[in-house]
Amino acid sequence: MTEAVVTKPKIGEYRRHILVCTGERCTSDGSSQALFDSLGDKFKAAGLTSGPLRVKRTRASCFAACKGGPIVCVQPDGTWYYNVTPDNMDRIIEQHLCGGRPVDELVFHQAQAPGDSGREGGA
Repeated sequence: MTEAVVTKPKIGEYRRHILVCTGERCTSDGSSQALFDSLGDKFKAAGLTSGPLRVKRTRASCFAACKGGPIVCVQPDGTWYYNVTPDNMDRIIEQHLCGGRPVDELVFHQAQAPGDSGREGGA
């Protein structure tokens, strides 16, 4: 039997990857999908579709964090946002994706950086 040749995929360079939960348990009214659908235009307007700040976007079917949606996760930062309305997404784009500073009042979870002991004040 001949093995099938699998083509190695390619993805362009990007700085951050934003994942949007579009599952029904996150928002049953379709607002998560609408938020995801709006990101192409929002990213283009903010200059996030190419260059050093490029952001990749992906839909996720469930994050198992089923309250306070729409829920968005920004990687590799490990920053999880809730209540991501269109206005709040604009704030996340401007402050976090362009400026590098999370919108603290919308964050419900922040992953620890590798090597971070989790203690207050660092090592």
